[in-house]
Amino acid sequence: MDGGNPKNDSTNAIKRREFLIRCAKAGLSVCAAGALSYWFYDPHGPQRGSPKQTAGVRLADFSIPGQKPGMGIARGTDRAQTVRQAMQAVGGIETFVKTGDRVLLKVNAAFASPPALSATTHPQLVAEVTRLCLEAGAVEVIVTDNPINDPASCFALTGIARAAESAGGRVMLPAEPFFRPITLPGARLIRNWPLLFEPFKSVNKLIGLAPVKEHHRSGASMTMKNWYGLLGGRRNIFHQDINTIIMELALMVKPTLVILDGTTSMVTNGPTGGSLSDLKETRTMIVSTDQVAADAYGASLIGKTAGDLPYIGMAAASGAGTADYALLKPVFL
Repeated sequence: MDGGNPKNDSTNAIKRREFLIRCAKAGLSVCAAGALSYWFYDPHGPQRGSPKQTAGVRLADFSIPGQKPGMGIARGTDRAQTVRQAMQAVGGIETFVKTGDRVLLKVNAAFASPPALSATTHPQLVAEVTRLCLEAGAVEVIVTDNPINDPASCFALTGIARAAESAGGRVMLPAEPFFRPITLPGARLIRNWPLLFEPFKSVNKLIGLAPVKEHHRSGASMTMKNWYGLLGGRRNIFHQDINTIIMELALMVKPTLVILDGTTSMVTNGPTGGSLSDLKETRTMIVSTDQVAADAYGASLIGKTAGDLPYIGMAAASGAGTADYALLKPVFL
């Protein structure tokens, strides 16, 4: 038996219809905003041979002249603590960043995924390295990457934008005018290729911040693979020769430091992952002046050796660093 009031039923039905209509309108608004964002964003950057690309560029050497190669390795789960410890093991941030410096942090913000999935640079690490640089006297810290997905969404959902800005840094998202063509002397792949150059124009120090991840094509994605995010164009074609492009990137970019975050490493389904079951607690933070050595050590965190990753040997043979990280006499904390 229905004891309801017909008038109330009619009123409730109208309210339900109004609610559904409002939900539909809200959904359309969100979709429209997302579509508009994607419409204006070209994830590939300007194409090679674009009329706007008339003058090639070269990246400066951001390493410290005469600096002896070094590596610091700290254990723990608190990224802020371990990166400070590993940094002290190589002489402290003040060895690399001086008063008046302008620092560029190249993060991995490739995917619009939350920090817990470890597919991108962790925001806690971004914030702490930004603070370290400013404490050492840097007048500006810029944070950048050219993500695979929409940049604004990636920097927001990964927590990187908020972390950088809260620590006093400035996020620079990619835009078409920011790309310039670069040719790496003697290279086979990086020839007249669009590079995210604008963030480099005002800086004199460069630090790469990368997570440790398994990668279905290259075997692993660490500090050298992190430079891939500086490329524009149809860069996916480089996957056909992934080891060569990583080796060329290591020759193209000479950083001040690299920081490899193995606090939690992605051991399966990389580089995107998508599940906590893809991750392993490896509790390791690596700071090094040698990106090849950093990756050689980082490989051990996901059950690999330098020999399992051809690009490490190729980069070492080409002079980008050493695959024998023991030569750096790592300091363990």
